[in-house]
This record gives sequence, C-alpha cells and structure tokens, in this order.
Amino acid sequence: MPGRLRIVLQAAAVLVVALLLALLGWQVFQKDNEPDLGRPAPNFTLPHLNSEEEVSLASFRGKAVVLNFWASWCGPCKDEAPLLESAWNRYKDKGVVVLGVDAQDFDVDAQRFVDRAGITYPIVRDKHGSTLGHYGVTGFPETWFIDAQGRIVGEHVAGPLTEDDLERNIKIALGEPA
Repeated sequence: MPGRLRIVLQAAAVLVVALLLALLGWQVFQKDNEPDLGRPAPNFTLPHLNSEEEVSLASFRGKAVVLNFWASWCGPCKDEAPLLESAWNRYKDKGVVVLGVDAQDFDVDAQRFVDRAGITYPIVRDKHGSTLGHYGVTGFPETWFIDAQGRIVGEHVAGPLTEDDLERNIKIALGEPA
C-alpha cells in the first residue's frame, strides 16, 4: 500500500506542476495580447444592446472613448455604473464617448442592468466575448481609454474605476494635462 500511495502522491505533484505551468503560459499569452499604450485600439463591430444596429469602435474616431467591459452579474460593475453615467453626462458635449461592452451575458439580464442603473451611454453586446482577447480582458470590469486618433492612452484599469482614475484618464484621452 505505501508504494501505491507514493505513486499517487507523485502523480498528483506532477499534475499540480503541469497546471501551474499551464497557468503561467496562459498569463504570458494574455499579457502579449494586451494592447500597448499608444498603439491603435483593436477595432470591433458589435450589435447595440437595444437594437439590431451595428456599432463600430472606429465610428467614434475623432472623439475620446472610455471603453468599459462589464457584465450584469458583476458586483463592482454595478458600483461603477453611476460613475460612468455621470462622466457621460459631463463630457459627452466635450468630445468624449463612454462605450460599454456587455460581454458573456444574457440579453435580458444586460437590459435589466442598464434599466436599473439608468445608463444612457451607448452599450454594445459581445455575447460570446470575441473582443476580450484583443484587449487582454481577464475579468470585469475593465476599462481602457482611447484618444481621438483611436490610440490607447492613459491607464488600463483592471477592476472598478475611481472618480480620480476616470477624470485623470479622460483628460489624457482628450490630450489635456492630467
């Protein structure tokens, strides 16, 4: 019996090491997929949440974009939604678009989230998460800032935004001193 136990424990140890190596490889791959600051933001075209209309990131060229990835089941997303709505109302007439990308979610849940949060900024649906890899998104919420030329600028905020994060990076996206 001790011989079998030793073999089982060795196999378990090898399995743990293999899983850790796979996780390390995945993290390296994800980092390589994360867009570099100053580079063009990966374009996408996705359906608007409330219609069949297709929305392209490139259609916002000439405006600064706050690109926020979220899902209705994400607690921190619920907390930051009022902050993003406030920024949208404050900056939409100054050349800033807040664009929400609802990913890996059910249509009805996403719509309920938008209605409850009173969101009026544009929301697109990425039902299957096709844009996530292009931006290196590993969780929700995550936010990117894009300047009027379509380049990624400022900070990539993984996790909930703060008022300071949002204000500082909107200024950077507008080309103003932060």
